[in-house]
Amino acid sequence: MLALRGRLTSALSGRVLAPQACASFATGPRQNDGTFYEFRTYYLKSSKMNEFLENIKKHVHLRTAHSELVGYWSVDFGGRMNTVFHIWKYDNFAHRTAVRKALAEDKEWQEQFLLPNLPLIDKQENEITYLVPWCKIGKPPKEGVYELVTFQMKPGGPALWGDAFKRTINAHVNLDYAKLIGVFHTEYGALNRVHVLWWNENADSRAAGRHKSHEDPRVVAAV
Repeated sequence: MLALRGRLTSALSGRVLAPQACASFATGPRQNDGTFYEFRTYYLKSSKMNEFLENIKKHVHLRTAHSELVGYWSVDFGGRMNTVFHIWKYDNFAHRTAVRKALAEDKEWQEQFLLPNLPLIDKQENEITYLVPWCKIGKPPKEGVYELVTFQMKPGGPALWGDAFKRTINAHVNLDYAKLIGVFHTEYGALNRVHVLWWNENADSRAAGRHKSHEDPRVVAAV
C-alpha cells in the first residue's frame, strides 16, 4: 500500500502521483445515492501562481453559482509545487452534465474566470470519486491546514480492503489530533486509489499528533 502525503493550505492543495494505468470503471460498494465528488488538479506555471489565486478569490463565486464547492486548496509542501486542488460535489452524472452545459453558456464566467486563467495552467487532471460507504463529509471547526493522503490499494475495491482500512482510519480519528474531512474512492481515473482528507489546526499540531499516533498501541495494531 503506497501512501503519498502532502500538506494542503486553505488558501482558497493537491498531490502528485507517479503515472499509473487508468481505466473507465472501478468496482466495489459505495454510497447508496448517486452523489459523487470530482477532484480537479491544476498544475500552474511557476510564475503565475499568485495571479491565479487572486483570480480565484475575485471570481470563484461565478463558478460556485452553478454547483457546490467542497474546497479549494494550494500546495504548501509535500507535493508538486504551484499546484491547486479542488473538489466539486454533484448529485449524479446528469447534474454534472447540466452544470457543464450551463457553464458553457455563462459568458460572465467564461470572460472573467475561465479565459483569464487558462493561460496560467500547464496541465489539468480530474478524477470522479465516491465517499466510501462508512464516511460522510466532515466540516472543519475553523481555519487550519489540510493534508491529503493518497493510497494505492490492491484491486478489488472496498469489498476487499474496506473493513481493515476503516479500522486504520478510525484508530487515527479516535486520537482526536486531526479531523477527518472525507475518504474518497476513485471510480473514473486511476483505479483502486483512495484519497483521505484531514484537517489540522496547524502544521505543528499535525506533527505532534502523528508522533503520538506512532506510539499508540491501538494505531499500531490497526495498521
